Amino acid sequence: MIHGHITAWILALILFVVALFLLKGGKEKGAKVVKMILRVLYIAILATGVGLLFMVYKIDVWYVLKAVVGLWIIGLFEMILSRVANKRRTSVFWIQFVVAWVLVLYLGGRLPMSFLHP
Repeated sequence: MIHGHITAWILALILFVVALFLLKGGKEKGAKVVKMILRVLYIAILATGVGLLFMVYKIDVWYVLKAVVGLWIIGLFEMILSRVANKRRTSVFWIQFVVAWVLVLYLGGRLPMSFLHP
């Protein structure tokens, strides 16, 4: 299950970057298709994340924090894409994105059910 979750996140990150380039290039129709596929990946991320959370024997506050930060990142994906489409400033959201990404990677490596632990 962890591999599916990580794969979904990597694909989501790739599609997020593709959607950004399409929006910056003025290809709104292509960006709309990529954003719809990205939203399907959100469902896969949420499903695998909930599945991983229920596989934990004892749910610790760190798991809940990681889940909240993961939801924060998904929200930031949507906010950044919508602001880029409307040609509005995104600098605050990019700062939040970097902070949230570092935090989720730190928590993902720290928790016992991570890909770093055997």
